[in-house]
Amino acid sequence: MKTLTIKRLAGLIGIACSLAATQAVAGSITGSAHDFSGDGWTGGRICIACHTPHNADTTVSVAPLWNHELTTSTFTMYSSSSLDGTITGQPDGVSLLCLSCHDGTVAKDSFGGAAGSDFMVGDARLGTDLSDDHPISITFNATTAATDGGLHNPALTSVTIGAGGDKTRNGSIEDMMLSAGTVQCSSCHDVHNTFTVPGAVGEPLLKVSKASSTLCLTCHDK
Repeated sequence: MKTLTIKRLAGLIGIACSLAATQAVAGSITGSAHDFSGDGWTGGRICIACHTPHNADTTVSVAPLWNHELTTSTFTMYSSSSLDGTITGQPDGVSLLCLSCHDGTVAKDSFGGAAGSDFMVGDARLGTDLSDDHPISITFNATTAATDGGLHNPALTSVTIGAGGDKTRNGSIEDMMLSAGTVQCSSCHDVHNTFTVPGAVGEPLLKVSKASSTLCLTCHDK
């Protein structure tokens, strides 16, 4: 009877561990949309598609030990007569790294020198026409805010990002959401799922919830 109880307990622990391994963990890349360990081309590793400890791409300075092929696409960028920020021309910084999977021209498994064949599909595939997407690689500073009149000053406006507890950060928009004074993909999304809102449906790796347009109103003074 005692042996049966121990075996049953061990089985329950095993089931619990198995379930935990397949569910997204709040504040962790494990189980998130960027956990590639379940894809056959990773060898069970999460990080290898983007980072490598050896023979990294040293031309990439915005991410450590970069391992993924970079897109060479020419993008159609957002444009509007009401746009007050300056778009750098083509995606740069972190956004270029994101688009090196999400533009759909470079395979997710194009890393470490491999050509790859597993391309992004569905809504995650943005393509090369970004004219109908939120502008990226665009300046956002006090001057932009003053000129526009409908934006908060990013240096003076506070924001809270994350899921609570030790997975929360507070600071200015400039510190928490901008990259070298520019709006990038990483302004709204946290690629490592470290400081994101809990995994609500329709809120992929977001730093601030979309509920009640909270994310939009973080920067836009409407």
